[in-house]
Amino acid sequence: MRIESIQTRVILAVEDNEANRMLIQAVLERLGHVVLLAGSASEAISRIEHRRPDLILMDIQLPGQDGLALTRRLKADPEFAPIPVVAITAHAMASDRQDCLDAGCAGYIAKPFNTRTLGAQIQEFLQPAS
Repeated sequence: MRIESIQTRVILAVEDNEANRMLIQAVLERLGHVVLLAGSASEAISRIEHRRPDLILMDIQLPGQDGLALTRRLKADPEFAPIPVVAITAHAMASDRQDCLDAGCAGYIAKPFNTRTLGAQIQEFLQPAS
């Protein structure tokens, strides 16, 4: 089943695993979205400062500053706080999910991804364009 994108959105995928970045990129570009990629918190900040995404997919285990710390940093900044952040992690315990929500994530997607459902899961977090 193919999910059709209603409109093109800019999505930043912050993921240190190159294979996962490429998988996310392939799924989202197939839906018509523009995908920005970052492998670390510092790369993510650079991408966000140059082009504001409509959604951020945030790996929790990043080298250096982890994804939850970066999410808290973004949510504390009035300029970036409105951007929804969705945690993507292999940590699937209920407490891990709660940690993500407490850090300011709008939701949580567990790894490994199912390429058939990933697009639909992400679409749920995209806010309607104003």
